[in-house]
Amino acid sequence: MIIGCVKEIKKHEYRVGLTPQHAFNYIEHGHSVLIEKNAGVGSGFSDDEYVKLGAVMIDTAEEVWARAEMIIKVKEPLPAEYPLIRENQILFTYLHLAADKNLTLALMEKKAIGVAYETIVDRSGGLPLLKPMSEIAGRLSVQEGAKYLEKPFGGAGVLLAGVPGVRKGHVMVVGGGTVGTNAVQIAIGMGADVSVFDRNIDRLCELDQLFGSRIQTVYSTPASIREYLRKADVVIGAVLIPGASAPKVITKEMLSLMRKGSVLVDVAVDQGGCFETTHATYHDAPTFEVDGIIHYCVANMPGAVPRTSTIALTNATLRYGLLIADNGVKKAIMKEPGLIAGINTCQGKLTYEAVATALDLEFTPYTDLC
Repeated sequence: MIIGCVKEIKKHEYRVGLTPQHAFNYIEHGHSVLIEKNAGVGSGFSDDEYVKLGAVMIDTAEEVWARAEMIIKVKEPLPAEYPLIRENQILFTYLHLAADKNLTLALMEKKAIGVAYETIVDRSGGLPLLKPMSEIAGRLSVQEGAKYLEKPFGGAGVLLAGVPGVRKGHVMVVGGGTVGTNAVQIAIGMGADVSVFDRNIDRLCELDQLFGSRIQTVYSTPASIREYLRKADVVIGAVLIPGASAPKVITKEMLSLMRKGSVLVDVAVDQGGCFETTHATYHDAPTFEVDGIIHYCVANMPGAVPRTSTIALTNATLRYGLLIADNGVKKAIMKEPGLIAGINTCQGKLTYEAVATALDLEFTPYTDLC
């Protein structure tokens, strides 16, 4: 199979879909790998590193798209890339279609096979290709929240760790999954008071056993969220429904409960955000203010640390990408059934039910197309 990897064109996105070492893995399996010139530079990988390991360097993204049977990316295609997508071309990347109807319709019109990292499941029901970026985003979320809590950035001027005689900052984490757990870990490490919210009692028990008296676990309801918002300095939105639009757990009206200069960090922004006032931002202008509350809503948070993110992501995607390249999609699913959940579009049909529900489009099970 001809594998293509293009440079990401999303604003301030520095990750790349293949490292030189992982490109070499595809080559060892007998595949050809086309890399757009300078695709890996943002993550610290030179063109020479790819070439030395057998990849073919291509001057333009258009040529990579035109020749590749499978495109391996990081972020979803942007409108400028829609015309480059070909019928039956496999697109292996994060798609987040529930928040992007135009992209969904474009993939359906092009009859591309859209395999979304974020909806592939492993044998235990986990999300193995979402997990590494969730870990990074969770850890970054508190770091960014702490920074924008500083007065020069418009925040209230609170130090999360406090000092003797002065209260610590309070970090409120809504969602106890991978993002939330990693946010809690960093918030504790920074010396903050931490509360974590979830609607799964078993998960709250696990978090209590993991972190003990260092955190307060809270059953998530609108009333409990309202209560804790009054004392929160940083709120991390870490709510995820795989492949679907994120629920709005904090409304605009609730902002009036918060202290001015507090910070909201929405890690669910790729799925539409879990705050009513969320809209996507970029790393060069990451925040905006609503009713005196600072919002950090960067849609590609891990792109801020591309070296770490690229290596972590490609470590996770390699096995699945090789399965597809070696066997084709249908046979790969037979070897790894969890791949079927990753197929969001195929033969012009929308094949992921949560996306269809979110966008009010017709759902066709992938098995009906085989």
